[in-house]
Amino acid sequence: MPLETSAPSSSAASSEHDDLRTLSTGLDRLQSTSAQDAPRWRGMLAKALPPIVLLLVLLVVWQLYISVAGPRPDKAPSPAAVLAALGDAWGSGRLQQAVLTSLERGGLGFLIAIAIGTPLGLALAEWKLLRRAAGPLISGLTVLPSVAWVPAAIIWFGLTDATAYFVILMGAIPSIVNGLLSGIDQVPPQLRRVGTVLGASRWQLATAVVLPASLPGYVAGLKQGWAFSWRSLMAAEIITMGGSMGFGLGTLLNQSRELADLASVLGTIILILTIGIVIELVVFGPLERRMLRNRGLLLGGTS
Repeated sequence: MPLETSAPSSSAASSEHDDLRTLSTGLDRLQSTSAQDAPRWRGMLAKALPPIVLLLVLLVVWQLYISVAGPRPDKAPSPAAVLAALGDAWGSGRLQQAVLTSLERGGLGFLIAIAIGTPLGLALAEWKLLRRAAGPLISGLTVLPSVAWVPAAIIWFGLTDATAYFVILMGAIPSIVNGLLSGIDQVPPQLRRVGTVLGASRWQLATAVVLPASLPGYVAGLKQGWAFSWRSLMAAEIITMGGSMGFGLGTLLNQSRELADLASVLGTIILILTIGIVIELVVFGPLERRMLRNRGLLLGGTS
């Protein structure tokens, strides 16, 4: 009798296992089929079309306001006047110089911020006493406007590129650290235990287990850190002029303001905004999608 009762039980367990395997295979096939059914170009078009349409609508509304209300050109320039101002800056070479200078400063400063903020965030996560001591200061620096550092940076470093880099670092590092800490706080404790059982050292546990598992929060911190870097750089370039400071977009914006050239001011603002959007779409957008896809949270066809 015991043999007779155990056989049906084993058969039922095997049947249940087969059902689960069939269900899993069916879900995987459903996911892959939906990814193949959606062409890549269609997904890209679906993402690019709405902002393009919105931009065209805004330009039309802007031009209609100029045509109907007829404001003074020095107070409300037309889209054509703004485009002409950008063309003049391009023809003189100032626009290319400003874009290259700001991108070089912003990119290098952001990379330095990553190099400092990442190990600092890992150290704060691993040493609880250090986090309790420095955590409130990091959070306070996050909400402190980076432009507040400009006067002190000018006194310390003078009118040099070091002033711009210092302001970038003070704007980006706290965001990177807080993003990494937020991601680490959401890492399941089981992963740490597995790493410890496998003989990982504290540094190996932090870099090979905790850091990869905390990528969502870390990438969010990097994204916010870049936004703060770009904003901090523009504030520093607007305020600091002269000395050995290079000619950046903030400098171009301030010069246009001093000349009361509103068309150039608006053109530079639009260019600064465009660069920020492009970097978001080209760098952080693909990075986030790849991370989600590797975690099974994003269909391949939606990339």
